[in-house]
Amino acid sequence: MLSASSTNVATLIAADHLDAGMLSEAADRLRDAGLEPGEHDWLELGIAVDLQFEGKIEAARDALRGVENVVDVSVQPSTNRRKMLLVSDMDSTIITVECIDELADYAGIKAEIAEITERAMQGELDFEGALRGRVALLKGLHRDTIQQCIDERVRLTPGADILLKTMRSWGAHGLLVSGGFTDFVAAVVDMAGFDSMAANQLGISGDYLDGTVDGEIVDAREKARQLHQARQQLGVAPELVLAAGDGANDMLMVEAAIEGGGIGAAYRAKAALEAKANFAIRHNDLTALLFAQGVRRTEWVMG
Repeated sequence: MLSASSTNVATLIAADHLDAGMLSEAADRLRDAGLEPGEHDWLELGIAVDLQFEGKIEAARDALRGVENVVDVSVQPSTNRRKMLLVSDMDSTIITVECIDELADYAGIKAEIAEITERAMQGELDFEGALRGRVALLKGLHRDTIQQCIDERVRLTPGADILLKTMRSWGAHGLLVSGGFTDFVAAVVDMAGFDSMAANQLGISGDYLDGTVDGEIVDAREKARQLHQARQQLGVAPELVLAAGDGANDMLMVEAAIEGGGIGAAYRAKAALEAKANFAIRHNDLTALLFAQGVRRTEWVMG
């Protein structure tokens, strides 16, 4: 925990417009909590601003909860903001859909599988059991349906490619970890610009899905293990890790990033994950993760 004399930063990020009144309200909330707001720096005028303050990070987070219904708020130390390892979930985070639900649509059972997916992401069901149960329902689906689904349904979440390209421009490594399937994840690695991946392998017999998952399941524990392994192999300091996800299956890797002093982000997330994250993105796209790292819009790598 930082001492009361430490300088930290709160970043306010609006989806539409952030005016001087909101900045003033944030400063007042910090002051009322016994913290001392300092200089502010616009990362993008009218959209995202850094507000320096003296005091404890947790106290600032509590003080600024009242503005999170309007803007996304990141609170962190002023140092080491640009992360060198991004570990992200895929479904409903880097891409806009849940691949297994979309694949089930081709089998005519999307509603049935989507209900199980939702409960698993809320943390109401054992992930491995829920995954194996859903895959069993896909038995007999032709393997070509996978590529058809990728071509017709899989789209990047707005800001995903900008996030990856910008972070990689300063040498960061992108690891995509998914409880989904390797065919989909490999495609998204190429689409978004990740460096490496970990995912599950669908069992296929001949030209048809056989209703099984080959090998060990990439679950919450495996995602966290992948984070630690990548960090150690790359020689990345714990505070230079950013983990992002949307569901209960991402909780352990998000907690691992936070425990190391990095950012654990919840993107349009289920309540269970949002409660654990130290940065919740409710209003913006994935470029909010660049603003949280103090990156001005003029520094983003586009196209």
